[in-house]
Amino acid sequence: MGEESIHRIRDRFRGFLPIVIDLETGGFNARTDAILEVAATIVRMDEDGVLAVHRTLDFHVKPFEGANIEKSALDFTGIDPWHPFRDAVDEAEVLAELFRAVRKEIREQDCTRAIMVAHNAHFDAGFINAAVERCDIKRNPFHPFTFFDTATLSGLAYGQTVLAKACAEAGIDFDNSEAHSAAYDAERTAELFCEIVNRWRESGGWMPDFG
Repeated sequence: MGEESIHRIRDRFRGFLPIVIDLETGGFNARTDAILEVAATIVRMDEDGVLAVHRTLDFHVKPFEGANIEKSALDFTGIDPWHPFRDAVDEAEVLAELFRAVRKEIREQDCTRAIMVAHNAHFDAGFINAAVERCDIKRNPFHPFTFFDTATLSGLAYGQTVLAKACAEAGIDFDNSEAHSAAYDAERTAELFCEIVNRWRESGGWMPDFG
């Protein structure tokens, strides 16, 4: 296949690199509530323009000093922030490692910046941006206010906005007993995003002219 005919993810998303993010938190307030888990799923596009899950990074996070954690949030996720075998690390270290991996992927895919993909993305973006500010991180690889929201996309594609129901409509296995783990939800969200993008292409929707 000629170099000029290879499909590139950079061309599909206007130079942006989609990175799927999921968080588990101690509540709904990004300024006051702890981040407990962060997962990032990297997607890649093959030479035929098909998008697929590549790999997932998964981190357990120590609550920042003074963080609020609602009991109802722990009951919902089943997370024990103080479990001795949790291997949690400070959020500054988590973000540094995550952002290094994202910047590496940006370079490898010849993109200009990452764009966050998440289910109800405003929630995850708010927590990430609050942690970036808390940790005084100067180089955030993600666009500060633009993202792809799979709740919106799946509402359009399948008439469902709940992750489990959207996955069911898309033919993606979803185990509710595994849900509310950041890694599990990030991977299912990534599969959903890929399915929607690929289905759009197959149905004759817009794709760039790859030559």
